[in-house]
Amino acid sequence: MKITRILALGLILSVSTTAFAQSAPVPPTPAQAGNDEGGLEVTVSDDSAWQDLGIAITTFSTDADVPTGTNAGSTAALGRAMSQVVAGDLKNNGLFKPSGPDGLPQPPFAQVQAPDYGVWSSRSADMLVQGYVRAGSGGNLTVGCYLYDVRLKQQLIKGGWQVPPSDWRRAAHKCADMVYSRLSGESPFFDSKIAYIAETGPKDHRMKRLAIMDSDGANHRYLTSGQSMALTPRYSPDYSKILYLSYLNGQPSIYVYDLATDTQKLIARTGSPTLAPRWSPDGKWVLYSMAKSGTTDIYRISSAGGGTPQQLTQGPGINIGGSYSPNGSQIVFESDRSGSQQIYVMNADGSNQRRISFFGGRAATPEWSPRGDQIAFTHIAGNLRVAVMNPSGGGMRYLTDSWQDEAPTWSPNGRIVQFFRTAKTSGVASIWQVDLTGRNERKLPTPVGASDPAWGPIRP
Repeated sequence: MKITRILALGLILSVSTTAFAQSAPVPPTPAQAGNDEGGLEVTVSDDSAWQDLGIAITTFSTDADVPTGTNAGSTAALGRAMSQVVAGDLKNNGLFKPSGPDGLPQPPFAQVQAPDYGVWSSRSADMLVQGYVRAGSGGNLTVGCYLYDVRLKQQLIKGGWQVPPSDWRRAAHKCADMVYSRLSGESPFFDSKIAYIAETGPKDHRMKRLAIMDSDGANHRYLTSGQSMALTPRYSPDYSKILYLSYLNGQPSIYVYDLATDTQKLIARTGSPTLAPRWSPDGKWVLYSMAKSGTTDIYRISSAGGGTPQQLTQGPGINIGGSYSPNGSQIVFESDRSGSQQIYVMNADGSNQRRISFFGGRAATPEWSPRGDQIAFTHIAGNLRVAVMNPSGGGMRYLTDSWQDEAPTWSPNGRIVQFFRTAKTSGVASIWQVDLTGRNERKLPTPVGASDPAWGPIRP
């Protein structure tokens, strides 16, 4: 991958969100930096060049070590925890190999905005990430984050946030997003959440509960009790709700769970086997698949519930899934109308249905990239592997090579693919992610077995 970007210096990150107590520019203490000038052109021929970029991440400093009301402890302890989250984010995405905060000197508070470049030059650091945490009188935390070019001795970007103590990890993800976007030229994705199905119990009687967590596996929370089976969750485009399928008393039902009120609303109870509900990009429609009279077809219904479902496929056999293109004009789905599971594309109204997978084996669970340039899917040829192709069906390549990897979902910026992997001997499922090179895999921590991941968009 070739990346060429002109990086303008002095850009200030602004954050506006109701999840934060308030947006805040970086406070003028210690010393307000002046305006930056000039630019830096970075040309990278492949991902390994980004990995060679030496990024030092120091423990975030504080002007006074006081209690914070967080599970991380005082502001000093919280500064270390935040820098560890930032380092973990940047390391685990597969694009960078940062160092620190362990083993690196911690700058005093006065040097957060005035780094000692000589110290970092001697350590062969190209880039430097520093920050601070302060406890405010109103109970909120003020967090500052700075990225410096060591060789040019210039500040590249800075960001500041005021957050309630419970959101300290989110501020760290925002810092990592800022650094990631500034150096890579790509959209951020760390400040996001993942919905999934938490699995417990024996293989033939497994409890499946709806759960959510941060993009790095932290802040895990169950949303349903497990009294009825939950399947195939998806975040709404505005992040306020989760769409999922439930089998309550054996009846397939499509629900929308409201995250603000912890309540749920029934969208459809079809009375027939139902699969894979999915949002449209504007949040106005819900796609789902329903078996009826010996065939399975794809329907859409208003996300408000009620009304008559519109049938989009009418061919013989089984038509399942449905993932909209980012602009909402097309839908990718799977069908066995040709004799085996394959990937098809149609217009959003069901017209112009056409097969795009012609590379042997079977293909299932397609999901359109948020960039619109690729479709991830499960390729079945002996083992189940996660693969990608372009929207016309060309350029197919594998991202994983294990026994059973399936159900891919994209990161908000379209660079990482998440999926679940089932262990061959135990049958226990776990969530994994891999970047588009296929070289950087990592398992996400979950308290129990986990399947059907769904990566939400960047949080508002």
